[in-house]
Amino acid sequence: MKPVPRATSLRRAPVQRRSAERLTRILDACAELLDEVGYDDLSTRAVALRAGVPIGSVYRFFGNKRAMADALAERNLERYTERVTGRLAGAEGEGDWRSAMDAVLDEYLDMKRTAPGFSLVDFGNQIPVGSRYAEPNHRVADRLADLLSAYLGREPDEDLRRTVLIAVETADTLVHLAFRVDPAGDEKIIEETRRLLLAYLGRVLD
Repeated sequence: MKPVPRATSLRRAPVQRRSAERLTRILDACAELLDEVGYDDLSTRAVALRAGVPIGSVYRFFGNKRAMADALAERNLERYTERVTGRLAGAEGEGDWRSAMDAVLDEYLDMKRTAPGFSLVDFGNQIPVGSRYAEPNHRVADRLADLLSAYLGREPDEDLRRTVLIAVETADTLVHLAFRVDPAGDEKIIEETRRLLLAYLGRVLD
């Protein structure tokens, strides 16, 4: 199982600082509107109005709202990776995969609760939202496999990548269940998810 190449949804990458700041405002507006109106009622025009930019600025970066939501998902993954990396860098008991797993799950839950738009698009595996044919979580699983292998001092081989993908898919399903049961995330389901992941990963990582 080879790593999935990093995707990009931008028509063109910002070069100047002013252009980068405009892109940030567009994605921030997209995230806020996703929470307010949902994906189906999201529009590029509404995003432009919220961001305070001309509609042409939105189309300069994105061809449609799907591409815009994909870019938000990519930014979410970058921010998530930075948060997990920071947790692992300051973790006690370095090299302990259980501490690493706690960091991975805890940071995901915190973004689920606090990051605008994250509850709908997270890392983009189910865009459009509600699609029956959701893509596997390859992007996040490969990123986490690389982080964990570096933390544990082992090669991110095919077995590890497959194990992490299964763990990510399982956690994704159960965390979505927890937030359907309780908008804040049902703590009992989350705790069961944590136990399940520990038992499964222990077969491979212990």
